[in-house]
Amino acid sequence: MELLKDTMRVESITSLPASGIVELIRQRKLSPVEVMDAHLLRIEQLNPRINAFVCVDGERAQLEAKRAEAALMRGAEGKPLLGVPITIKACIDVQGLTCEAGSRLRGGFVADRDATLVARLKNAGAIVIGNTTTPEFLMAYHTENVLHGRTNNPWDLTRTPGGSSGGEAAAIACGMSAAGIGSDGGGSIRVPAHFCGICGLKPTPGRIPATGHYPPCGGPFSLIGVVGPMARTIEDLQLLLAVTAGYDHGDPASAPVPLGTTDELQAKKLRIGYYEEDGYSSPTEETRAAIRSAARALQQAGFEVEAFRPQALDQARELWSVLFVDASAMVLKPMVEGREGDISNNMKEFLALAAKRPSLTGDRLLHTLLERDRLRFDVLAQMEQFPILLSPVCSTPAFPHEDGGWGAARAADYLRTMTYSQHYNLLGNPAAVVPIGKSPEGLPIGVQIIGRPYKEDEVLAVASVLDRQFGWLEPPVA
Repeated sequence: MELLKDTMRVESITSLPASGIVELIRQRKLSPVEVMDAHLLRIEQLNPRINAFVCVDGERAQLEAKRAEAALMRGAEGKPLLGVPITIKACIDVQGLTCEAGSRLRGGFVADRDATLVARLKNAGAIVIGNTTTPEFLMAYHTENVLHGRTNNPWDLTRTPGGSSGGEAAAIACGMSAAGIGSDGGGSIRVPAHFCGICGLKPTPGRIPATGHYPPCGGPFSLIGVVGPMARTIEDLQLLLAVTAGYDHGDPASAPVPLGTTDELQAKKLRIGYYEEDGYSSPTEETRAAIRSAARALQQAGFEVEAFRPQALDQARELWSVLFVDASAMVLKPMVEGREGDISNNMKEFLALAAKRPSLTGDRLLHTLLERDRLRFDVLAQMEQFPILLSPVCSTPAFPHEDGGWGAARAADYLRTMTYSQHYNLLGNPAAVVPIGKSPEGLPIGVQIIGRPYKEDEVLAVASVLDRQFGWLEPPVA
């Protein structure tokens, strides 16, 4: 890595989007080895302050970069992600790396094979540089656990990068990774993207197989939980989606639905509805301003844009809390029993909250599932008039570490601040995030672009218009 001691050279490489890296490698203007060395140096420089990584697999990554370079010299240019350094959230299996989901209850677990989507990324030429931090069992919108400590936001080290894909968002935001994969059961891709000023996509459940994710996306979780790409540009999300999407028998929600193709001209035929608040959780004024800025930009670009909020979002929030809070607690309680000393304070707080709620009986679960389907039918019928929706991602920008938690005693109570994302996990809509504005403190604010099931192409076509006008900025810590 001696050739890369020039800090400006390292920064110029690590600020490139994944698509830009691919293009420069194809043009022989960058080598996979130089790209990898730059990212490893970036990790060496920044990760002590950010703490985004569970494991940096540098030796293997450098070896894979040399192999990619040799393949390139032989004329092998066809792989869409050749030489791109990526990261994977540490609840998704990467062969040879620990996959502990931030918990001592899984301490030392090492994956013996790649998750399906990881294998697809590797086959496309991507190189896994390491895996990234999560809260314990992914059960928080801040990223801190008893195994690896606290992850900091590269815009302000006193604030959280979000969760549960907080390590992933922080690593990508400041150039330690070109792109990566997170997971999302209640906003866990979208909230960290919003807090860290990057792009993220929550796809339709099953669009990208969650095979190899822990906890497994089965039962109620297969309705609300997904895996999806995170990157600094929408173009990169499109690239990663194309590589990872497709049927896999290991995911009960997976279906052989081909990806659509919608360009900007076609997208302009889609009527867009936007809302600044959901009637339950009042967002900050700068969050509202970001929604208005996005709506205005799309209108100026030729889209038909109107104020519109779907009905019955309150019920979506309530049903989501049954499937996420009550069902998760039912699964977690027997795992934790007798090992309470090994779990995080956040997990204790979550289980204490769940204990105050009604028990998840069979009748209550059946009622929830039936009501979920009825509500989904109603909202999708409304979306025939507005196929694309714009909304906040959550009600605030990134909050101080100490403010996050479960319950009204917390300033950033997750059952109040995060409702805007939770609605669309319950309903199964794809949704992307693009950074649009900033708070008075200089923190990034993203906007959520929501579409109909399996219409990720429409969502990303609209999001790309916003990304060109607004988009990623380098955070100050970088």
